Amino acid sequence: QLKEEGNKYFQASDYEKAVQSYTQAIKLNKDKALQAVLYRNRAACFLKKEEYAKAASDASRAIDINASDIKALYRRSQALEKLGKLDQAFKDAQKCATIEPRNKNFQETLRRLGANIQEKLHIQFSTDLRVQKMFEILLDENSEKEKREKAANNLIVLGREEAGAERIFQNNGVSLLLQLIETKNAELILAAVRTLSGMCVGHKARATAILHYLGIDNICMWMSVDNEEISLAVCNLLQTITDCLLGQGKEEHHGKEESVVLDTKKDLRMITMCLLDMLVSKKVSGQGRDRALNLLNKNIPRKDLKDHDNSRTTFVIDNGLKKILKVVGQIPEMPDCLPLTENTQLTASVLLNKLYDDLRCDPERDNYRVICEEYIKSKIDPQDMDKTLHAIQMVSGVLQGPFDLGNKLLGMKGVMEMMVALCGSEREIDQLVAVEALIHASTKLSRATFIISNGVTLLKEIYKKTKNEKIKIRALVGLCKLGSAGGTDYGLRQFAEGSTEKLAKQCRKWLCNTSIDARTRKWAVEGLAYLTLDADVKDDFVEDEPALQAMFELAKTSDKTILYSVASALVNCTNSYDTKELVPELVQLAKFSKQHVPEEHPKDKKDFVVKRVKRLLKAGVVSALACMVKADSAILTDQSKELIARVFLALCEDPKDRGTIVAQGGGKALIPLAVEGTEVGKIKASHALAKIAAISNPDMAFPGERVTLKKKKRDGLQNYEALLGLTNFSGRSDKLRMKIVKERALPDIENYMFENHDQLRQAATECMCNLVVNKEDGNDRLKLVVLLCGEDDEKVQVAAAGALAMLTAAQKKLCSKMTEVTTQWLEILQRLCLHDNMEVQHRGLVIAFNLFSADKELAKKLVETELLEILTYIGKQEDDP
Repeated sequence: QLKEEGNKYFQASDYEKAVQSYTQAIKLNKDKALQAVLYRNRAACFLKKEEYAKAASDASRAIDINASDIKALYRRSQALEKLGKLDQAFKDAQKCATIEPRNKNFQETLRRLGANIQEKLHIQFSTDLRVQKMFEILLDENSEKEKREKAANNLIVLGREEAGAERIFQNNGVSLLLQLIETKNAELILAAVRTLSGMCVGHKARATAILHYLGIDNICMWMSVDNEEISLAVCNLLQTITDCLLGQGKEEHHGKEESVVLDTKKDLRMITMCLLDMLVSKKVSGQGRDRALNLLNKNIPRKDLKDHDNSRTTFVIDNGLKKILKVVGQIPEMPDCLPLTENTQLTASVLLNKLYDDLRCDPERDNYRVICEEYIKSKIDPQDMDKTLHAIQMVSGVLQGPFDLGNKLLGMKGVMEMMVALCGSEREIDQLVAVEALIHASTKLSRATFIISNGVTLLKEIYKKTKNEKIKIRALVGLCKLGSAGGTDYGLRQFAEGSTEKLAKQCRKWLCNTSIDARTRKWAVEGLAYLTLDADVKDDFVEDEPALQAMFELAKTSDKTILYSVASALVNCTNSYDTKELVPELVQLAKFSKQHVPEEHPKDKKDFVVKRVKRLLKAGVVSALACMVKADSAILTDQSKELIARVFLALCEDPKDRGTIVAQGGGKALIPLAVEGTEVGKIKASHALAKIAAISNPDMAFPGERVTLKKKKRDGLQNYEALLGLTNFSGRSDKLRMKIVKERALPDIENYMFENHDQLRQAATECMCNLVVNKEDGNDRLKLVVLLCGEDDEKVQVAAAGALAMLTAAQKKLCSKMTEVTTQWLEILQRLCLHDNMEVQHRGLVIAFNLFSADKELAKKLVETELLEILTYIGKQEDDP
């Protein structure tokens, strides 16, 4: 029965269901002859599905049972040909031709395969010669530069093709590529490394052999050079090898290669140890250190937390956590500092965070904390301030990574006191490190209270006296941050002594000054994130085009603090933060009791906010936000996502701006924000999506994305705009209608059709009327649509009658069913046909026409009613186009 079922599916070209039927039959069957037929049939399905390895495997199983099964032999031949195994395919075709010598199809296949084999041998021979010629040109120092460049590029292209890669590998190519690397010529090194990368892609055995031949120490040494292009190329090579060892490369080879079992754990461990050693080696360039950190970030923590194996993470913590902490604790201004780039220490903090998040239980987290505490304690020495400085810098780095852990480290004896003491030091380097650490520490209110009582005076002193811009900007941000954390007693205006605009102007100057390093300029953004709470400041800021562009440019860097600060500043500028609504009675009561009542700043009123939004859109804020959304999850936190979602919602307020937002990638950027993050963030992003969806073509706004539906626990405006968006989608195509149905949206939409609110009911009805056109659904909701045609709301009537007209035209059986779902159907139809609104009347007449055309008995029944009189009356009226 299952076999016959599979045959029917196969004939109907439903190969997936055919495979399922044959697979079930194979599991149940015990008869060998039938088993061969089932495998042979399933092989035919796999051929149609272009799954050639599975087709060859099934055909082989059928041949094992019956060696002269001509259909199975021919199917295996076809599959092997597609897999590029022409010699094996030829043998199978030869057997077929021996069994049936007169079969023209088999003879033609033999001729074709024979010609293809000859061509392949010719190509292999010519490829060997080409490879040899290329290496001769590249290794000859007297070769012309143009010839060498051409040969290098050709070699890279060959390395990316399977046939070329195999020829290079078989002809001592790895040894010759190593010679190119040893020439110390940058162009030749790049060509050799890129060729090796191409050879490793998707081939575990070859990647393993290349790793062992080159040696992991050599690969790390080449990655350590102070040449960005070479360092990046070697990093890509090591990533490709790692992907292969982890089984993530696309393995396209079958047969012998599949049977080679390689134990990759030892090699992966060796790579990890070498990368960790790179972190603390003075011989490694800043670029190389960044590459090592990026590789660890990408390959150590689990991709999927459902996978219970986090052994790579625990291995790194046990063998390399102190090395990562050492990088985090480096102070660039000190002479013994390791070579670093602007991103090195933040990347190390991100790695600390990822490792901490990857731990599965409290004992693992306690072990992580103990290693950090012991290492930091070993660095605190009151007699050696330089050593202590590194300890404080480490705490600062951990606070930028796993914050909860950093907060625990702040509680260690003497750490906070040491920070405050360093602020009072005469040395600039002490002030710089201490101020930065205080800023990171003051995120928690309990810590901020300690700093407010002990460090505010020092910070103010430092800000006023220091001439070092780096320290000055950090002290300002520290004061702003404490002002925000400390509440009304330590408000921003107190710190700014009445002039936040003056401080903001200074921050904007620092932000636009490209001669200041990016690490210092990022503090200017953080300062503005606090200062833009002031309405005058935000108004001035959005008018400063260079400052906006400088901020957007910085937002493209991989820095968690910058992303959060930029998002915060934009939330302030668009007033997209939550505000408490003042109850008029309570305001009057407060005034009566002579209490202070906070008044809205004139520049926080709607006109000013709209003007700022338009200015930001013109400056290209959407492109910057779309770029921020693409950041790594360890950098783009849930809090940052929520802030970005708030900004997007504010930008979408005016329908005229939504086209611009879509054109600059805003629609697609909102999808991940609506799916992941805080609950508030997801709601804000979904609301923004609904606004865009209401007027945009979904293929343009959200190419290739799923439809998501607003759930019920939202306010009326959000529900209304979500329904408008779905109405727009459901009016586009059957494919989109099916997506909405599959998302189980119908019950929710139906619920809104019974809401007391007219606009909600109207939007839900219009949406449902678009959906019921879908042929695969709608029958069960016919009664609802008929009853909605009798509603008093004209817009609801137009939508419902339109749907009923389309339904009765599409399916004749619904015409009869319509007369059965409710006793009021005739009265409703007559009301539609006599309606004052021409749109409603037209729909009513189309429904009547459909009912008359559908069934003779139904037509007779209708003629006997008042409907004939109504139609005669309408027919005598003046013609209306």
